[in-house]
Formats: sequence, structure tokens, C-alpha cells
Amino acid sequence: MKNIFLRLLLFLFVLNSFSQADKISIFSGEKGMKLLVNGEDFIVNGINWDYVPIGYNVLDAKFWEKSDAIIKAGLDQEMPLWQNMGVNAIRTYIGMPPKWVTYIYKNFGIYTMINHQFGAYGVTIGGIYNAKTNYADPKVRKNLIDESVNMLKLYKDTPGLLLFMLGNENNYHLTWEGAETDSGVIINDDDQAKRAQAKAMYKLFNDATLAMKAIDKSHPIGICNGDLLYLDIVAEQCKDIDIYGTNMYRGVSFSDAFSRVSKEFNKPILFTEFGSDAFNAKDNKEDQLMQAHYMLSNWKEIYENAYGLGKAQNSIGGFTFQSSDGWFKAGFDDRKNADVHDSKASWSSNGYDLDQAKSGDKNMNEEWFGIAAKGPTDIRGLYTLYPRASYYALKQAHQLNVFETTPITVQNYFKNISLMDAVLKARGDKAAMGSTEVLKISNLRAEFTTFNTGGSLLTTPQFADGTGDAFPDRLGFDHMQSYFVGVQGQPSANMKAEVNFNILGNVAGNPIDDIFYENVGRPTQVETPNGTATLTDNNRLRVYNAEFEWNAEDFDLRGFYRTGHYHWGYEGDFFALYPEAYYGPNLDIYNGEISGIEVDGKGVLSGLKAAFGPQLWWGANPAVLLKYQRTIKGLDFSAIYHKDIVSGSGLDENGNRVLDPTQLRTGVIPALPTERATIAVEKKGDNFGIQLGAIWGGNPLNGRVYQDINENGQVVNDKIQSKDNWGGKAKITYTNAGFNWYAQGSVMGLVANGGADATLTFTGWKLKDSGSGNMSNILTGISYNFGGKFQIAPNFMYQKPLVEAMPNGGNAPGRLRNFVDDPFVVRAGNREMTAGEILFTFDPTPATYMYEFDNDRAEDAKFAMNLGFVFRQLPTTQDAAIGFLANRSSFAFSKSAPAADLWEINSRMVSKINPDLGLIANFYYGTGQANGDSERLIYRGGADLRMIYNKMKLTGMVKVNDWGPFDYHRDFNLTFPLQLMLDFSTSVGKPNWFLLPDTKVGIRGTWRALDQFSPRYLPTQTTNEFDTAPTISPVGFPNGSEWEIRTYVHINIGK
Repeated sequence: MKNIFLRLLLFLFVLNSFSQADKISIFSGEKGMKLLVNGEDFIVNGINWDYVPIGYNVLDAKFWEKSDAIIKAGLDQEMPLWQNMGVNAIRTYIGMPPKWVTYIYKNFGIYTMINHQFGAYGVTIGGIYNAKTNYADPKVRKNLIDESVNMLKLYKDTPGLLLFMLGNENNYHLTWEGAETDSGVIINDDDQAKRAQAKAMYKLFNDATLAMKAIDKSHPIGICNGDLLYLDIVAEQCKDIDIYGTNMYRGVSFSDAFSRVSKEFNKPILFTEFGSDAFNAKDNKEDQLMQAHYMLSNWKEIYENAYGLGKAQNSIGGFTFQSSDGWFKAGFDDRKNADVHDSKASWSSNGYDLDQAKSGDKNMNEEWFGIAAKGPTDIRGLYTLYPRASYYALKQAHQLNVFETTPITVQNYFKNISLMDAVLKARGDKAAMGSTEVLKISNLRAEFTTFNTGGSLLTTPQFADGTGDAFPDRLGFDHMQSYFVGVQGQPSANMKAEVNFNILGNVAGNPIDDIFYENVGRPTQVETPNGTATLTDNNRLRVYNAEFEWNAEDFDLRGFYRTGHYHWGYEGDFFALYPEAYYGPNLDIYNGEISGIEVDGKGVLSGLKAAFGPQLWWGANPAVLLKYQRTIKGLDFSAIYHKDIVSGSGLDENGNRVLDPTQLRTGVIPALPTERATIAVEKKGDNFGIQLGAIWGGNPLNGRVYQDINENGQVVNDKIQSKDNWGGKAKITYTNAGFNWYAQGSVMGLVANGGADATLTFTGWKLKDSGSGNMSNILTGISYNFGGKFQIAPNFMYQKPLVEAMPNGGNAPGRLRNFVDDPFVVRAGNREMTAGEILFTFDPTPATYMYEFDNDRAEDAKFAMNLGFVFRQLPTTQDAAIGFLANRSSFAFSKSAPAADLWEINSRMVSKINPDLGLIANFYYGTGQANGDSERLIYRGGADLRMIYNKMKLTGMVKVNDWGPFDYHRDFNLTFPLQLMLDFSTSVGKPNWFLLPDTKVGIRGTWRALDQFSPRYLPTQTTNEFDTAPTISPVGFPNGSEWEIRTYVHINIGK
């Protein structure tokens, strides 16, 4: 009985000790300074820790929003690794729920330092995000102090909390913009304006510290500074902080850091970030020995300067940077390439001279700082870590009890740590991860689909004889198989290539959506000397896509075939000469092709970019583009040259256009070959921004004849002259708190064609500059943010062609101009238009901006939405559109759609109710006009919905009196009274919001009503074989219908 009572008391004592917050303090005495945890000496053997799977970044990974079971699984897999290494503390940022701080402490004995960024990357005030933080602004001061106090209130009683840290290199970010390390901006310690800003910032740090200490003093509070920059101001303004935290990358030695902090500030120093990347920029390969060398040297100095060891005696430890590789870092500001392990060095530190060919060379590889490599993501969003040599070296280092040693002991202890032994131990981890493979299967995909179709009053026959070329070729059942195999080679760490092949099985003939990637494998009729023959094995094996990347010392080289590229709009391409080449599913649907090479100069060639290839974007001519960008005295200059490389300028000896049959087959006709050059200058201020640019283009078209109408209404011929090659454009922006305004205008010569503006100006407006030649335009808009959640944004646009379209119904020899035969046309991009729109937005989480391209995945609001209204007054007609017949031959319509007023109401709603349940919906209603010659104005409406719940995904669509899914439907004004679609699938893992390959099984139903304006409508269909009298008109007959039930199994292994 006595033993039971004692055991119960012991259990309650242990339970109580884990349930209480710890008492953490800084001790200062004759032998220096040290950290005490519940009265015991404590050296911080820490690590910077996060949980970000490959393909995600720190904003959209949302590890703490996952289910408790997933979080526990991730922690239970990773924390024992750090526990085994001797880690006793992790550094992480606010957002980690207190219960998981306690869980890590109770189960693994690891404390947590909670960090608030304190405006380092901008601050949101009243729902308005400000990229640059003004620390002297009273609203900013109140916001950051309140957030700091709230952080303390949330965590102060949490068992396992070690201390609080404010900021992260905020001193650097007084100069830098964005989250990525900016090596191109030199920080001047003597800049008096920056020093004034720094003084306000450090005073705010201290005021926040005092506000926190007024509530609780049981945990120390530190600031995280970049190296020792502005240390004199820190000492002057931050007298009440407890710890000087520093992110310091000096190489093998911290040199005078310990002594300077001791003498100038008299506070303990804690290294919040330090370490080395594991990639050797000089040798272009992973170098684990190099990383371990720097890591071990840094920790040796941290220990040597600890309490009682005779040197500065103010070191209380550090947090190694970092736990695992951050694949997202190189493209973080642009939210791209999070699934690419970029080996490109982004900044220079001469202290790491083992991977520098010469002083000043960029050698710091942001994505390779992990002391463990990161494995692929599994279906739960978790991954395995593979320790590097530095892990094993630091495991030995952290076994040293620094408080029971002497300076000589520390020296000898580190001498006996074998780096080669650590490298040998890590080789097994590297082999297990498979990173040593030079050639491997990168992707295996199989898609199995069945189709069952039917309907009424439609032309689709009940049976197929296999000889027709009209599709769908029959009703009833059919099936299809499509396989994809990818092969990747990586001869070195800085060069890799991949090619994916498609292999066709059976190709279905009955899908009601008759255009799709695999349809090139359908039987084809050809004429032979012996008559007509049917080819049944067409295109059974094809290259689906391919790409390569080579990061060399002086250049980065990328090649692509059907994989796409980003535009240059944010890099000085004011006239959009180089458009984005990501087309989603359309590239597959129409069997489009894009291919080319991009080159980025480095070193002495920095600022120079080139792109060249046979089809850099869908429908492009073979071309070369060169861009040079440079900043001079605060002005950003850029120049671009573009030349199409086409024999005979695309014309035969008779002056007739010669078209590429391959491009015609995909429904794309390239523009007439051109030559263009642009120059632009941009100045960005705190509030104002201005861009000016000039374009010269279309020189090969000079002398080409075009038709026009003179003042007497007569058809006349005119010629393109050199003056028609020129154009200019200007844009001004103003931003002040929640008020944003822009205005821009351009005058573009008849053949001075640019491209459509792909950049985002403030918000998600639909009225944007088309970049077309033969046009003058003006645009202006205001977006106003208020209440922290709301935005209202009116926008206005007016455009007018310099030379009007040819009129409909004119007498010969007059005709409408067209894109193929004439040097310019008047179409949607330059048709006379007066337009306005207003956009209302409710977005309670502006950090995941509603109009970013990846918002479907990144949005985290419980509910966000917008509502827009667009009105376009179109008082004139257009020139002719180009149409495609069933055999893919092209023609110009003989007339164009009439003048009209068009309007549309649209809305998008996003709701991420919890990590396992979310939905996205789009709605629209308004008028529409066909591309071709139809005079019929349609009133259309519709909605689509995507919903994900756990591993299930539901997709639905309804369209009323709208065009069908393909371009030709709008070209010929083919509409359906009603279209319905519902798709349900379940995946092995979490479904993706984007349409990406996945392992899933599903069923889809599609139903369409048919009327006189619909393709395949046949009201003369009868049930009586003797009733064959033809019907004069389909008007008055009931609607027909067509439907499809599709089942599918998709298997995707790899990326």
C-alpha cells in the first residue's frame, strides 16, 4: 500500500512538472552570461525547423492546419531524428499551436523558441498589406506591439516554451524588398536616412519588449538582427531586451561577433541562424564534407565563448540553419518552382571560400542549407528526411557538456570529431534517397476510361463502320487507354533533363467532347495507288513533353517542349513581346506544340536574357528574342529585340501566305513574320511609379498593300510605311495606404504590335491593354481597400483603331481584311470600345491575395468572394475572323459580327472551411457575341463548382444558352440550351485544386440539350423507317439531347 501511494505521488509530481510553464532566465556573473532553465544551466543546441513538403512554400504548406493525426505522424517521424542528434530546442514562427509546443517537449524533450517576424516582410494595417514597414508610423507601432503582446499571452503558460524572439533580419529589410535574399542591393551603414529608420525600428522593438514584460517575465525576449549591422543603434535603443539574436553567415569563423556584442551591448548572444549550404558552387555538386566543416567550426566557436570558458563568455548557443532543404526559396517571391531543387547560388559570402573560384563569386545556395535532405511527399503530405554528414558531425558535437569542460577540452573534443566518418555515415542516407542515380524513371502514368453515350434527335449514328471521319462516330459503349512514361537523367547536380512519352491503347470514337489529346490515334483514310486505305496505328508512340536545365557558372540554360515558360512582364517587358506559355489543358486538347530554349546570363552577362526556338509560344513563328535590363541611378532600363526567322517572310513567289500545316492542325495560325524592338524605363517610388516605353515593329511588312475606305466611301489601296512601325506607351501608378490608382495610355502604329498585358495591377480587372497595333487607348482605375476585408475597384478603358475595319457588305473589290492575308486587322484587341467595370472583393485573408494565379490552392479564408460587372460599348464592326473546317483547313469569314453593347456579371467564391473541406465556385451571366459572322447576340449564364472533402472531389458545371467547350462553337455561334456536368472522384491522397495528374477513380456524367443552334441536332429523326419526308425548318421541333457517362481510373506514380 505504501509503495502504491509513493508511486502515485511520483506520478502526480511528474505530471505536474510537465503541466507547468518553465522558468527561463538569463544569469550574468563574473564568468559571463548563461541561460537557466528551471535553475539549470542550458546551452541552446538548436535548429531552425519547419515542415514544408516539396512543391509547397511556407505560406501554403499549412502544416498546423492539418488534422491532429497528420501533425502527430509528421512530428513522430521527424522529432526523434533531432532528439537523436542532441537538439534541445527548435526555432519556429507564430502559427504553431501551443499544444504542439508541449507535445514536442513532453515526448522528445525539445523546447521551442517562438519567433514573430515583426514586420520584416511588410505589415498589414487595417487589412491593407504594406510591403515596406514604416516603424515610425503610430498605426504600425500599435499593430506590432499588439501582435507581440498577443503572442506572449498565447504561449506564456505553455510547457516547452523556451523564449520569445522578435524579428528576422529587419535591419536588412529596411533596404531589401521581398522575402528572398537580395544580393543586388548594397546596404550602406552610413546612410543617414536608413539609420533614422533603424532608430525608429529598434525603439519599437524595445517598446514591444516592455509591453510584453509588463504581462509576464518568465521567458526571455530577444531580437533577431542581421549580423551586427546597426549594433550601435541597438545598444542605444534596445536596453530592455534580454538576448541579442543574430543571423550570421561569415563562413568558418564568427570572428569579432562575440567580443563586439559583449563590449558594445553587454547582452548574451544567440545565433538565430548560421551554417552553410551543402552545394559546392565552384564544383557544381553536393558537398557534404564542406557543409560539415563550416558547421562544426561555427559550433566550436559557440562553445568556446560560452559561460566560464575564458573568451567572451556571452554565448548561450545557437539554432543551426536549417533542419531540411527549402525547395521553395529560389522562386518564393514569384511563387514558382517549389518542386525544383534549384542549385543556383543567389548571393555571395567570401567567408565560404571553399566553393568560390575567386572572391565575390556567388556561392550561397539558398535551397541547400538543410542538414538533412528532403524526400518525396507521400499521400498524406508527409516526407522522410535523409541526414547529411553535418548531422552526424553535430550529433557528436552536441554530446559535449559545455558547462563541465575547459577551453583545452573543447579544443581536443572537436579535434577528435572525424568529418570523413560523418561523410561515410551519410552515404547510406544518400543512397537510400536515390539521389545518386544518374538515370531513372521519373514518371509512370496510366489512364483507363470508358464511355457510354446516347441521346435523341441527333446526327450521331447508332453504329459505326470505322471508315467515317465524323465524330462522335456512334452511340453506345467505347473505351480508351493512354499511358505515359517519363525518363530523367542528371549527369551532374547542375544539369538535368527529362522526356515523357505517350503510348496509346484503344482510342474511343464516341466521346461527345470529340477533340482531345489522344484523338490523333484515330483511324485515318488515305489514298493509295490501290484505292483508299485505312491507317489504324497512327501516333501510337509520341513524345508528350520534354525539358532540360543547365545551371553553369556564366549562364542558366533551359529547354522546353510542351512544358511552358513564364512571361517577362515583371522584368521590363513593357510591351509584352514575350508572353507566358502555360495553357493548362488546352495544349493537350488541341494537340498544340511549344518548344524553344531560354538563356539567362550571369556574372558579367547578368541582366542579359535570350529565348529562341521554332515555337516559343503557341502559334509563334520561329524566332529569337534578346533582352537586356539594368538599373542606373534608381532607374530600371530594359531593351528587347525580337525577330521572326521565316523564309521569304512567310510568302511564296506570288505574294501569297504560306502556312505551316502542323500549326493549322492544332487550330493556330501564326502572325505574319515581324521584327520588333522596344525600350522602356521604370522608376519606383514609395508612392508613385512611372513607366515609359517605345516600340518599333513590323518592318518586314513595310510596302504591303491593304484596303481602306476613303472619305467618299470608295475602296482604295494603301501601303504600310515606316511611320506605321512606331508606337509609345506610358503608365503611372500611385499607392497610399488602401488607395491605389493607375493610368496608362498608348498609341501603336498599324503594325507596331506588342502583346497582351499579363501583369497584375492592384486587382483582378478584366479590362486590360491588348498590346495590339493599329490602336490608341487609355485606361485608368482605382482600387480602394477598407475595413481590412473589403475592396472596391472601378476601372475604365477606351480604345480606337487608327484605321477602321472594312465595312460588311461592301462592293468588290472591297473585302474584310483578315489575319492571314493582310498586314493588320481590326479585331477584339483594337476594335473601337468604350468600356467600364466595377469589382467588389471580400477577402478576410489578404496575405493569400484573391487575384494571385495560385489562389485556388493558396487561399485559406473561411469565405472570400468577388462580384464584378463589365460593360463594353462596341459601336463598329470588325474585320474578318478565321475559321477552321472539319478537315482543319482554314478560311476567312465573309462578314463580321455587328456593332453591339455587351455586358456581364461575374463572381468567384472560395471557401476553405477547414483543411479537409473546401469549395470554389464561379458564376456569370450576360451577353455574348460570336467570333465569326453570326449576327445573333446570345444571353448566357452559368456556374461551375469544385469541392474537395478529404480524398474526395466533386466537380459540377451548368451552362444555359451558352457555347460549347471548343473554340469552333464560338466561331460559328453554336450554342446549347442547357449543359450539365457532374464529376465525382476519390484519390489515393489529397486531391489537387488544379487539373494535375493524380491517382484516382471516378465517374462523370454530361448532358446537353440540343436545338436549332446546336451541332449534331437532327429534328428530322423519326422512329418510323417509312417516315422519310424532309423537314423544311427545325424551328418548332422539340429539343434533342446528347449524354455521356464516363468512368475512369487514373494511376500516377512520380511527379
